[in-house]
Formats: sequence, C-alpha cells, structure tokens
Amino acid sequence: MATTSPRRSLVRTVCGLGLTAALVFGAASSASAAVTTDGPIDLGTAASYGVLAASAVTNTGPTVVNGDLGISPGTAITGFGAAPNGIVNGTVHATDAAALQAQRDTTTAYNVAAALTPTTTGISELTGLSLTPGVYTGGALALSNNGSLTLAGAADSVWVFQAASTLTIGSATQIIITGGANACNVFWQVGSSASIGTGAAFQGTILAQQSITATTSATIVGRLLARSAAVTLDTNTITAPTGCAAPGTPVGTTAPTITSGAPADATEGTPYSHTVTATGTPTPTFTVTAGTLPAGLTLDENTGVISGTPTTPGSTGFTVSAGNGTAPDATADYTVTTNPAAVVTPTPTPTPTTTPTATATPTPTPTSTQPAPLVPTPTNSAAPGGGGGRGAGEGMLAETGANAAPVLVVGALVVLAGIALVTFVGLRRRHARTHNQ
Repeated sequence: MATTSPRRSLVRTVCGLGLTAALVFGAASSASAAVTTDGPIDLGTAASYGVLAASAVTNTGPTVVNGDLGISPGTAITGFGAAPNGIVNGTVHATDAAALQAQRDTTTAYNVAAALTPTTTGISELTGLSLTPGVYTGGALALSNNGSLTLAGAADSVWVFQAASTLTIGSATQIIITGGANACNVFWQVGSSASIGTGAAFQGTILAQQSITATTSATIVGRLLARSAAVTLDTNTITAPTGCAAPGTPVGTTAPTITSGAPADATEGTPYSHTVTATGTPTPTFTVTAGTLPAGLTLDENTGVISGTPTTPGSTGFTVSAGNGTAPDATADYTVTTNPAAVVTPTPTPTPTTTPTATATPTPTPTSTQPAPLVPTPTNSAAPGGGGGRGAGEGMLAETGANAAPVLVVGALVVLAGIALVTFVGLRRRHARTHNQ
C-alpha cells in the first residue's frame, strides 16, 4: 500500500476538516441562506487515468480506454495491444514513477472522500432516486438491474457517494446527470469492491479500496481507480472526463426563495396555468406540502407549473415548497378560487323558410273587342194580294256570336224563298190579268 508524506497528510487533514466544518455549520444554521463547501475532490495526477490498478489490469475483448492506463505496484497488464484486443488512447504506465504517484494521489482522494460529513445517511438502493448535490452514505450501495439514478444540479455541483462495503451497479442501468452538471464532479468512495453490470451506462469516478470489475459492454464516463487490487474489463468503453473545474474551486449553494406572485383565480371548465418560480443553487424543485390543489389541477415538480382544467367551483388552499437540498426550503401559501362556468343561453335554431314553388299562370286567350257583324233582317214589302204586309222573313231574329253562321244560312234561304214566292205570285196575277182581257 502506498503511504503519504507528512506534508500531504497535513493538506488532507486540513481539507477534510474544512469540508466537515462547512457542512456541519450549514446543517446547524437553518436560518442561513447560503452554504459553501469545497468543490471537486482533488485527484492529483490520477485525474488523467481512465484505469488504474494496484495488482493487475485484465481485459477481454476490444475495450477502449480514452485516457491513461496504469498499474502500481503490480506489473500485469493483459488484453491490450493490437486488435482484436483493447486499445488505450492515452499513455500506459506500468510500474513506473507516474503510476506510483497516481496511486498515492488516489489514496489521498479516497481518504478525503471518506472523511466528508454526509448530508444524507442510510441510503442503499439508488434506483428511481433523483438526488441534488451532496454527500450520501450507506453500507452497501446498489443500482438494480434496468434501474436509473438521476443527479440534478448545475455545472459546479458535486456528489460524493460513500459505500462502507460494496457498490453494485446492475445490468442495463443508467446514471443520468441533468442541469448542466457533469461526470467530473461525481465520486464513488467504496470500502471494498465495485462491479458494473452488463450494458450499464455509468458516470463518475470510482475510488475503490480493493477491486473494480466492469462486465460486458458496460460504458463508463469517469475513472476506475483501484487502490489495492485489480481492475477487470470486458469489451468496455472508459472515458476519463476532461475540461473539469480546478480542484478546490468553491461550490456555492444557495437556499431557494420563491419569487413569483400569488396565482390568479380559475374558472370551471376553462384551461388554467400558473408558474411558481424560485431562485437558488442548485435549481429548486417544487412540491405541495399542505392542502390540495383545486380539482383538475396538477403541479410539475421540476418546472413549478400548476396547470389543468378546474372541475369543481369553490375556494381551495394549499402550500407549495421549493427545495434544493440547502436549508431552509422556501414555502408559500396560496388560495385559488374556482368560479362557476358562465351559463350560456342557447340561441334557438331558426326554422328554415320554404321557398314557394312558382305556379304557371295560363296565358289568357285574347277576346275580340270587335262587335259581331249584324245581319239585316230582310223586309218583304210585297205581300200576296198586293198588300204592304210583312214577308215570310218577318219576325226572324238576328244572330251574333259563335252560332251566327248557321243562322245566316237559314235566314238567307228564307229570304230567297220569300223572293221566289213573291215573284211567283206576281207572275200568276199578271197572267190572270192578261187572260181576263
């Protein structure tokens, strides 16, 4: 085991005491709005290593190490070289001065991480958790198969996990970092050994007292640093973070303060939205800690948006809290009145008017305005016996209109008959007179 110099031990002790004092002060003073802790743990020269072991580095398959690879005090490095073996995109340090110094710096970092006063204790199963920056401690830490752990913070946020015994990361698991944070500032201090399951997507630097095993196809954005035993790999990709903040950079955390005003009243059946906003570092999350929201509304814990469609008229009181792991949480009491929906009188639907069908008007037959021709009634002045009496046509009525034609014909025949009779009588008389003479 590597040993530390008196000067390095003094630095370590002062650093640890400073961190502990700051954390204790922050926990004890709930009225304080801001707490400052030390920044990323100083890895020293070990920061450039993707893999560092004490006894052996053993690889199976085409593992890729993006960073340096080292071993000290052991000498066995196997499974790296030309394809299909592993590739190191960095420098291989096998039992040289650089590897020895990296192991010493790993020991210092391990001791500093182990000395931090936890902000949360008694954790074990990490699946489903969303954790703000802080120091988390437990006996054996585990992330179950197919599980996920979310770390929500800012670019300078730091997480330290202290496992008194083992760290077991299951197969197909994920560690998700949000809010601008990164793997530079995630550290896993493990009291014995660590294992990373098949296909896991792991983030952070493991500082293991004993061994580290990464199984088939696991990917690591971070570092695998084993103090006293081996690192075993199988078709993995390990990428040592670059561009990290300088160790010891202070990380400011500020307790949240709610800055938004009271929400407006709502109307039954009308979509509603109000955003609760808060300051603080890291970014706070929101919860309803007393009362209930109006029926139909919900609160998004990450954005602070209260939204939905209210369903029940009336006044509802509730309390919203904003927290980010730095005491005290901010709270605000609200009352939202849901007004009844306006009653709308329906407009009667007009009855459609039937368009009358035009009836064809028959064209009248023109009636002649000319009077019917008058047929003269023939007068017979000659009567038998030479009298001046009326002839046979006397008393004949004149006819007009549609029956005039046949009447005229009859009348004409009567007239002709009368003329013939008169002529005949006249001739008889003349003949008689002649005969008498």
